[in-house]
Amino acid sequence: MNAIELNHVAKRYGDFALEDVNLTLPQGCVLGLIGENGAGKSTLIRMMLGACRPDGGEVRVLGEKAGRTATFTKVRQDIGVVLDEACLPDELTAQQVGKVMHGIYANWDDAAFSSLCARLDLPKGKKVKDFSRGTKMKLAIAVALSHKAKLLVLDEATGGLDPVVRDEILDLLNDFTREEEHAILLSSHIVTDLEKICDYVVFLHKGRVQMAGEKDELLERYALLNMTHEDYAAMEKRGVARMLEGHGGVRVLMERQATPRGAQTERLGLEDMMLLLEKGEKAQ
Repeated sequence: MNAIELNHVAKRYGDFALEDVNLTLPQGCVLGLIGENGAGKSTLIRMMLGACRPDGGEVRVLGEKAGRTATFTKVRQDIGVVLDEACLPDELTAQQVGKVMHGIYANWDDAAFSSLCARLDLPKGKKVKDFSRGTKMKLAIAVALSHKAKLLVLDEATGGLDPVVRDEILDLLNDFTREEEHAILLSSHIVTDLEKICDYVVFLHKGRVQMAGEKDELLERYALLNMTHEDYAAMEKRGVARMLEGHGGVRVLMERQATPRGAQTERLGLEDMMLLLEKGEKAQ
């Protein structure tokens, strides 16, 4: 069973539309959802959580169709969620938040929560309203990891955290996926974090999937070239995924096997791919 399956999903809001989105997250894996603000990432996450319905296609999470149904309400017990704005009771301390969650989640683990609070150095006596944004996110992550969830859905979960804490969070997420039935969907604008942890990536731009697949396979399949305008104009365009012209030349994302003989390729990362898929053009 896959943790998440989206089949030909469509959703329209005014002038914005998600169109024909297909996505699969196998159990035991981490999927990175990559795209600029407004690409449709948060709308996809809302549909995965059953908060809104697709206009077309189907969304299945942990084997069940997502929606506002009694069956999916039970499934939600197995999903840990951390959204961009941590929705936590402002007037409570971290320990009091744990007591509230104990009454909400059937599989809440007090010992695991206390251990995570200590590991993340969360303040004991301070109220949530007095936390920094980064500390609120750490508390939200501790909650998400303390009710024996099978799936974590994190939207900008590492935003607002310093690099040391971000690495610690990524270590926690890696520990979570060591169990084969666990999976993570991670949306983040910090592409370096996704590159460290993700098995699969989906590039979303203006509501459409531009590229998707296993991260390592994509980075192996494609190459990054910096070329002069003259060399690009003379080059065979077969295999070119995107090109981006600038004053200093042309940056080209293309299939590695189609690169011109003798061409110098540069190290390709997810950030390069995101930039070219968002701002580049298809070969003319």
